[in-house]
Amino acid sequence: MRTTRLVSAFGGITAALISVAACGGGEQAASTTTAAAAPTTTTATTTTAAMGDGVTTTGDVFGAGCASLPKDTEGSLDGMVDDPVATAAGNNPLLTKLVAAVKAAGLVDTLNKTDAKYTVFAPYDPAFEALGQDALNAVLADKAKLTSILTFHVVPQRMDKDGIVSAASLPTVQGGALKVEGAGDDITVNGAKVLCGNIPTANATVFVIDKVMMPAS
Repeated sequence: MRTTRLVSAFGGITAALISVAACGGGEQAASTTTAAAAPTTTTATTTTAAMGDGVTTTGDVFGAGCASLPKDTEGSLDGMVDDPVATAAGNNPLLTKLVAAVKAAGLVDTLNKTDAKYTVFAPYDPAFEALGQDALNAVLADKAKLTSILTFHVVPQRMDKDGIVSAASLPTVQGGALKVEGAGDDITVNGAKVLCGNIPTANATVFVIDKVMMPAS
């Protein structure tokens, strides 16, 4: 779909330039206006095409970590497709600590809103374990801080891999921004490596990552 839109936009620009060349002489002022407007139209079209609607399928997932997802359960790729993101994560054995944190922060209903569209960067269990038990317990006991950390992992727009790479900087629900780098299947978000991305759920596209990202204090 993205390629088709870009080809269509390029064709439109080419037609506009041919029209400008044909006018010549007495219509120079009008031609100048048309030629100046073309780059603005091209930029808007390219941005829209790059973002897309962010909806993926199970065939779009990428990353070596996808092999660790369970098979034939509610936590599998096929099982998560029909569930909203908090429920889908709750069925996935790789995300038990994230789900516990989401429940402690009281964010389950927010993330499960059927009319909401999200991109969620979900740290797998070892990412939380790397914080150390004392630090993790302290964060879980501080609801305000926990909410800030968790919402820093959520973008209030549904995006796929191409969308986040094209955007490069992603505004989060928390208010900070995430920096996306890399190409192909080697993608990082604020330095956290994407282990398995483009995971579809009913209301979000999920990227499992290997670190808990901390917002600026």
